[in-house]
Amino acid sequence: MSPEMREVYAALLARAPENKIEPDLSRIRRVMDLMGNPQRSYRSLRIAGTNGKTTTARIIERILREAGLRTGRTTSPHLHSPTERIALDGMPIADEDFVQAYRDVEPFALIVDEESRAAGGPPLTFFEYLTAMAFQAFASAPVDVAVVETGLGGTWDATGVVDPDVTVITPIGLDHQEYLGDTVAQIAGEKAGILRSDALAILAAQPYQDAADVLRAKVQELGAEAAIEDEQIAVLSRTPGVGGQQITLQGIAGRYEDLFLSLLGEHQAHNALVAVAACEGLLGDGTSPLDGEMLAAALTDVSSPGRAEVVRQAPTVLVDAAHNPAGALTLVSTVRENFRFTHTVGLVGILQEKDAEEILSIWEPLFDDVVITQSSSPRAIPTDRLGDLARDIFDDDERVHEQASLPDAIQTAVDLAEQRGEQFGGVVVAGSVTLAAEVRALFGRDTDA
Repeated sequence: MSPEMREVYAALLARAPENKIEPDLSRIRRVMDLMGNPQRSYRSLRIAGTNGKTTTARIIERILREAGLRTGRTTSPHLHSPTERIALDGMPIADEDFVQAYRDVEPFALIVDEESRAAGGPPLTFFEYLTAMAFQAFASAPVDVAVVETGLGGTWDATGVVDPDVTVITPIGLDHQEYLGDTVAQIAGEKAGILRSDALAILAAQPYQDAADVLRAKVQELGAEAAIEDEQIAVLSRTPGVGGQQITLQGIAGRYEDLFLSLLGEHQAHNALVAVAACEGLLGDGTSPLDGEMLAAALTDVSSPGRAEVVRQAPTVLVDAAHNPAGALTLVSTVRENFRFTHTVGLVGILQEKDAEEILSIWEPLFDDVVITQSSSPRAIPTDRLGDLARDIFDDDERVHEQASLPDAIQTAVDLAEQRGEQFGGVVVAGSVTLAAEVRALFGRDTDA
């Protein structure tokens, strides 16, 4: 980072963190009004859900670029650099453009901060400020369309200042209960806040019927047009292959045969399905199929760093950002489907607000050994405490290893995979986005995000 970039990022971090919701859109609406509402100068898609949002956003954005549109994409959290959160034409913006976006927002943010404090409220949060920066950067580019991932929830998320043409809701499960509600139905109600009467809704299949019922009821209440997985749209077939999978999809307007998707796991086929349907809605109002050659080129080339990503061979080291029970289950399925490890070693670090006991319980049958560590995040569960929990769950002290130093933890995991799995051992790194990022960096992948 340049000195000016470090200064700007420090100023952003001094604001309320993104995992702290201030449930009020008045501040972000006010700052956007003062700026002339740049987010209304281009079309947009908005995405919410518990798992799969970032990958779905990346697939949508890749298809739209292949279709010839100039794109903006905002996702969160970032893996290595905050510039990843604001992408133009598929690439994170440069440090100097990030700084410029911050400066563009700054005079208006100061006004809103002062107004809010005078009324007894908080200043703009980290995420609110970054959202304003993204929308300003997209207008300055300018882009044809913005692919916008919600930060947390939906109803009160700062990304709600956009007027989307298409909304997408990915699978919903339990996560961030302290902010979104204790039940899947309550969480689905928050996510459903992105739906609009005048925007086509693309709804992924839901693992919980309560969530599906809430989303369907909201669509009916709004009178919105919707394409629902396993009703209007579907994954018709899929065959796992080397470096990805072959899929056939039924979209809203067309059937797409034998596409190669360069992502691992059944869940990614379903992410691709809702992405294709969303692009049908944006590019052809859901009435015209996408060009087959264009779609094939996009899906063959799409990437999602830190999501079932192989960062080393011999032994294989797989990095995944799974950090909640639903993500943990998906990771188990992906590993069992795509890898034939004779000895599987987990390298795990989990943040304090997550359900570590449930996550470790899901992974216990998959991991022959587990190396417990921690990322540099101040929210990381200390290694010794997570190690004690792991020993209770794995019920075998010899299967649980502790290494607080991440480089040492990686070496221990690789050694275990090589020694106990001979030539077919593998390491699976998971538990938090920050852990995934730091392991990617140690393997030299931090410039590819």
